[in-house]
Amino acid sequence: MRDVFQQELRELQERLVEIAELVEDSITNAVTAFAKTDVAVAEGVIENDNRIDEKTVELDELAISILALQQPVARDLRIVVSALRISSSLERMGDMAEHIAQLARYRFPERAIPKGLKSTFTEMGRVDVEIAQKLVVLLKTQDPLIANEIRDEDDRVDELHAGVFDKLLSERWKGEAEATIDATLASRYHERFADHAVSIAKKVQYLATGDWSGADDTETSA
Repeated sequence: MRDVFQQELRELQERLVEIAELVEDSITNAVTAFAKTDVAVAEGVIENDNRIDEKTVELDELAISILALQQPVARDLRIVVSALRISSSLERMGDMAEHIAQLARYRFPERAIPKGLKSTFTEMGRVDVEIAQKLVVLLKTQDPLIANEIRDEDDRVDELHAGVFDKLLSERWKGEAEATIDATLASRYHERFADHAVSIAKKVQYLATGDWSGADDTETSA
């Protein structure tokens, strides 16, 4: 029974990595769709989100089964509970990528990125994709150094997010209401994507080191 239990714990980790890889694909394609107003790519992101949701449900069912049948304690219990919470954050990251793709689809054939903000959103998208890539590696290795890198990348996204609002609120901004709304939403989705990654990084770092310093584990909202 102990061997079966350990195999189930490994399967939890493998499923988390699988979902994280799907999220990486989603944000990569969402950034492309938003930059190029590519409807076909956007539709692929939306479809991929259904797969992320399905994989999340399957992982959660496995975790609940482990809790019910194996009754884990100590670190094993933390692993299972953390897997449930991490899968929830991954699912929300998939949703953020989907929302970005939906903005591109809604604006077709017009440009999704408002004039004057292309460089900002290009950089924000690049950083979010990098965060997603690092998150996959983190879930495979539980390397606390990568967790720190993700948190540093999130600071960069926060700076860019603040920069978007500074521009939108400045007297020089001449965008129409529709462009203002698009920019506000897109920036928020990028920022929330990174926030959920940081939430996951904190949980993985705690599991790897037992150190929760600097992290209240306050869950990010949708």
